[in-house]
Amino acid sequence: MNKDTKDWLHDLLRVPAIPSEDIPNIDLYMDQITTFMDTHLADSRRYPDDKIMTKTMINNYTKNHLLPPSVKKKYSREHLFLLLLIYRLKNMLSITDIQSILEPLTTEYFPASEESGLTLKEIYDKLLAQTSERHPGIEEQIYADWEASRDSFASSPLSPEDAGYLDDLVFIYRLCYDIYVRKQAIEKIIDRRRTKSAPADKKSKKGGKTGKTE
Repeated sequence: MNKDTKDWLHDLLRVPAIPSEDIPNIDLYMDQITTFMDTHLADSRRYPDDKIMTKTMINNYTKNHLLPPSVKKKYSREHLFLLLLIYRLKNMLSITDIQSILEPLTTEYFPASEESGLTLKEIYDKLLAQTSERHPGIEEQIYADWEASRDSFASSPLSPEDAGYLDDLVFIYRLCYDIYVRKQAIEKIIDRRRTKSAPADKKSKKGGKTGKTE
């Protein structure tokens, strides 16, 4: 891979992250929350007019129990931690799955509790550290996929334009396959956790046995 191509791919793979030190430790109004997200995650936009987070989104997250409600129309630093996690997860998971996987955070670590022994900030920092450690390996794998996809149809009598298109298709399909496999694994883990945390079937009043209702 030549340097220009590697630099081009490297630019594509930049994922903006917001360290906890940059997250205000004061309560914010809705407009301040959306402005903060739009400013700090601007590089995540696909198109210039895309909105990172809107009032409607935040209200829907609260309505669907992904986000605890504001207090007197203000949102805490812990709200922002949760919103940033939701923002990352929503591109891959359904609202129901996000609610399922984040519910323990909202019930056990929001607001901060001495009993939990951990804060949302500490959990957020750990997640950021884990993803930062993984990024170089992901980047190298994508470089390798790019190289493997080049000249995929070199033996076919194709024009340079057609060959370039098919090389890109192979590259995209390889990436999509990785995403598909990982998404399948994620959904199965969520379903497994949901099954394990589901309340046990209520015993029938007659004979104290479980079973289908007649």
